Amino acid sequence: MKTNYLLPYKFKALGWVLFILGIVGGLYVLTTNYEQDILSTNVLSIYKGESLSGKESGFFKIIKNDILDEIVALFIIVGGMFVTFSREKVEDEFIYKLRKDSLVWAVIFNYSVLLIAILFVYDFAFFDVLVFNMFTPLMFFILRFNFLKLKSRSHEE
Repeated sequence: MKTNYLLPYKFKALGWVLFILGIVGGLYVLTTNYEQDILSTNVLSIYKGESLSGKESGFFKIIKNDILDEIVALFIIVGGMFVTFSREKVEDEFIYKLRKDSLVWAVIFNYSVLLIAILFVYDFAFFDVLVFNMFTPLMFFILRFNFLKLKSRSHEE
């Protein structure tokens, strides 16, 4: 099956390494309330705003920021994209169908969870839901696609 949008298979291993490092790093930051200055550095901020007060707000400012959470997010997203959009060893019509069905399922499931969160989660907890929602479509796809692949292999035996 000719699919122009897929990366070569060799990206999948790198993707798994980045994705797992990102997930582990994210869980560490989330569970330990990480507040260190080890990775604190000056970064370019496209917009810096201080909530409603407007003090020191503006565009294109150099600010001091701990970049661990940004590194973790990049690892999860880039790793997830590599895993999701890398070819399989055998990329045939069946894998294409699994990939398509998994993508549709992941999007529907993700937005169903988001709709429930909109109805029942409020205040800053909802902001946490939105942050997680950056990663969940990739995670849901990866889980579903690999589950269906594993399930199809077990039926073949």
